[in-house]
Amino acid sequence: MYHIKRVLSLRTRLAMAAGLLAVLALLIAAFALGSRQVGRDLDSASAQALRQAVLQAAVQCYAVEGSYPSSLDYLEENYGLLVNHDRFIVTYEAFASNLMPQVNVLERA
Repeated sequence: MYHIKRVLSLRTRLAMAAGLLAVLALLIAAFALGSRQVGRDLDSASAQALRQAVLQAAVQCYAVEGSYPSSLDYLEENYGLLVNHDRFIVTYEAFASNLMPQVNVLERA
């Protein structure tokens, strides 16, 4: 059986190579943007987890001592709370010893 060999011109081969490179560049850019978004989501989840840990430690203190602690330092010293102060800014506002404190966590830029 006789087969016809197709010979691609140089222009066609260059156009195919350019198209392949363009597709690869788009895939790399999409991956980079996606991984950056995943990083932001993880940072947000870390801040939320730290906020929950602070609140849980405050509730544990209330259950044991009968009052909420007056400062975040008290929770760190007496209840084993670990806060990465280089990465997060934690505001802890206690209005009264019988009211749940307000806790906000922000990630440092």
